[in-house]
Amino acid sequence: MINPAIKKLVVKGKFIVGNDRGLHTRPSTELVKCASAFKAQVFLKYQKHAVNAKSLLGVLMLAASKGARIGIEAEGVDAEEAVESIIALANNKFYIKY
Repeated sequence: MINPAIKKLVVKGKFIVGNDRGLHTRPSTELVKCASAFKAQVFLKYQKHAVNAKSLLGVLMLAASKGARIGIEAEGVDAEEAVESIIALANNKFYIKY
């Protein structure tokens, strides 16, 4: 039986893709690595699609270009840290230098 005192925390956030080439393979790989470091379930939402942020194929399927507004939704014990880390990563352009 699940303890009703333990609530799963759901945290939402957003980021704008700042990379000139959008979320191609390299920034998507960095995003997946970041999301995978957390226990929380992390999803990205763009247009009508929602994908698991821990899935490289899922993130690539978003086909998000520069300027795309991506929603983040995380659920779990470290959800807040996951969302904050992904936003920080996006603000640093996924550490990609062209």
